[in-house]
Amino acid sequence: MNSKNLFIYDSIKLFEILNEIKENFNFEINHIDKKEYQKLNFDEYKNYLVVTTNNSKEISNCLIIDILPQQINKIVEKINLSFLKNQFNNQSEIKIGKYILDLNSRKIYFNEINLDLTEKECDLILFIQSNKKANLKEIQKNVWGYTSDLETHTVETHIYRIRKKMIESFTDENFIKFDKKGYFLN
Repeated sequence: MNSKNLFIYDSIKLFEILNEIKENFNFEINHIDKKEYQKLNFDEYKNYLVVTTNNSKEISNCLIIDILPQQINKIVEKINLSFLKNQFNNQSEIKIGKYILDLNSRKIYFNEINLDLTEKECDLILFIQSNKKANLKEIQKNVWGYTSDLETHTVETHIYRIRKKMIESFTDENFIKFDKKGYFLN
């Protein structure tokens, strides 16, 4: 399966034009109608885009091309730009336990609730998650660039703030835990 999938929704003419020159693209092209759209499981696709000439609010991840005629190279440019945006957005979301950490917006989500984080808070969460257990000296060195002999409470202060935010927003008292081997995410 191609990593990029373009679905042309209810516009057979646009599909035919793009399908004629598909060897020039780095994405797969498919035509779908409303019935097929409703049946498709888009979770199976890594990076997909639905292009339509109709302004339909029911279609997600959609590029609307409602001004026609347009030069085909302009349409392809818009499609490629949309794929790039999708890829950037997909790479920015990291699953951490039951949460989603969005690195672009620096927010952590669970269901409909989200919480703003600072850049350092994101870095700290990512470092702890990637190391499973991280001790104070490792965090100081890798997240802040401090030498191991420097006495500071920066890490503890940031962890305290993250814990406080997680309790206030999600009532999660166990997000960052500590044992004799170091900090870890629950």
